[in-house]
Amino acid sequence: MSKQDMSLWGDRVKLRLANLNVKAFGRVGVLLGGKSGEREISLMSGNGVLQALLSKGVDAHPFDPGVRNPTELTSENFDRVFISLHGRYGEDGTIQGLLDLLELPYTGSGVLASALSIDKIVTKQVWISNGLSTPKFEELTANSDWNAVVKNLGLPLIVKPANEGSSLGLTKVKSVEELPAAYQLVAGLDKKVIAEACIVGDELTCPLVGQWSSAEALPVIKIIPPQANYDFHNKYFSDETQYLCPTGLPSEVNEQVQELALAAYRALGCRTWGRADVMLDQKTGKPYLLEMNTSPGMTSHSLVPMAAKAAGVEYADLVLWLLSQTLQQKEGAPA
Repeated sequence: MSKQDMSLWGDRVKLRLANLNVKAFGRVGVLLGGKSGEREISLMSGNGVLQALLSKGVDAHPFDPGVRNPTELTSENFDRVFISLHGRYGEDGTIQGLLDLLELPYTGSGVLASALSIDKIVTKQVWISNGLSTPKFEELTANSDWNAVVKNLGLPLIVKPANEGSSLGLTKVKSVEELPAAYQLVAGLDKKVIAEACIVGDELTCPLVGQWSSAEALPVIKIIPPQANYDFHNKYFSDETQYLCPTGLPSEVNEQVQELALAAYRALGCRTWGRADVMLDQKTGKPYLLEMNTSPGMTSHSLVPMAAKAAGVEYADLVLWLLSQTLQQKEGAPA
């Protein structure tokens, strides 16, 4: 997205919100918390979203499916919901399927796109089938030949859960001797474990907004974590992690990353919003897709609000605009 396109998107958001009657939303549920390993972050995201909606006059209420039975949604009489859940049981198609059955419009991708995107192995298979660049990988098992894995992927390599986000369990392996312990660590978090070639270079992320066919890429963000370690702590709690928006990279590189991220979003059939994480190889300058987040964070350290602000849209307006996308959904129609 060029500076002109960025400004146009911000202007369109402001125009839509200026003509919006918040009463059209009815009673809104904000789903937060949940049962995944990202519960703590989901509570932070969800409370931020809740306060933003309340500040805009929306009749919004929290609902935590981690402490309440999700079937209790039927007694809340919500007209639509904002999903602020991260990880399994919130970002994997399960809650989306329930909401479809309840005929409740919701933010974010539908069942299929959510289920595809949560699984890093399946996501990569979809991208590869569409000719999109992503690092080489293998699914690990307890019977994997560690020497063969290293021969195929090289060192260092990354071991991580296939179905968790927020860098939970992510381990950088520098020798074949470290692989078994890394596998055991990650296998304790997820039944599917992925090993991935480590791309050395700039760590980037590109937020995406809109329905899959008409989606747009927001400004790219460059992430510079301390000791080049963007782990759970440095992602959400450290003030040492630097975020550059604009990235300082050549405009043609930013545009290449945006085009790749858009293609990744469309290949998975995403809608409303998402965020593609990308590595830029320092040797070749080629961008590689790492993963797609279909329910991005909305905390004080989160990246979609940062990119939206660079496009002229403040946090509360972004939240309201995302919720407004549910007005376009046919109730109960899966997507």
